[in-house]
Amino acid sequence: MSSFKETMKKITSNPVYVKWLKDAWPYLTGAILLSLFQIVTLATTYTAWGVTGPFTNWGAWIYELFGGSVDKWYYFSSEGMQRTLNNGFLADGGSVRNAGVILGALLAVLFASQFKIKKIKSKKQVIAAILGGLLMGYGARIAYGCNIGAFYSGIASLSLSGWVFGIFLFLGAIVGSKLLVKYFM
Repeated sequence: MSSFKETMKKITSNPVYVKWLKDAWPYLTGAILLSLFQIVTLATTYTAWGVTGPFTNWGAWIYELFGGSVDKWYYFSSEGMQRTLNNGFLADGGSVRNAGVILGALLAVLFASQFKIKKIKSKKQVIAAILGGLLMGYGARIAYGCNIGAFYSGIASLSLSGWVFGIFLFLGAIVGSKLLVKYFM
């Protein structure tokens, strides 16, 4: 067991590990990588990068797993959506990208030794998290996208809607922050 600890100590003290996996990357590097990912996604799939659409598909697949059917639901009634649902998770590029983002975020936090399970402070914190998540999810679906699909991809495709989304995203962040501090901190 001490051999494992020694090996891990060697790895985590290695300057390459520290620079690329432990320390935070500069914002400019993140912005450039996001831009490159957007370009590659657009060039290979012929669609803008989106996050919430595939999550809707996940909900449909889970619902169908428990015996439900979404075939008659308006959102899923088109031939394209039916094909996406019938082809499954691994054939849906957006779902694979979302899974990659989730797994990548987990690996980044683990590599940086920043993974922590925090104690829940109060019931108010749980209510705020659930309410905030539901409102953000609902808002993302009625806006036809989240900060990636509606904002980032919108601006990248020179759409006015991306800039309008960005303005209200900024205003919503201000209001949300003030509400969070006033009622939940």
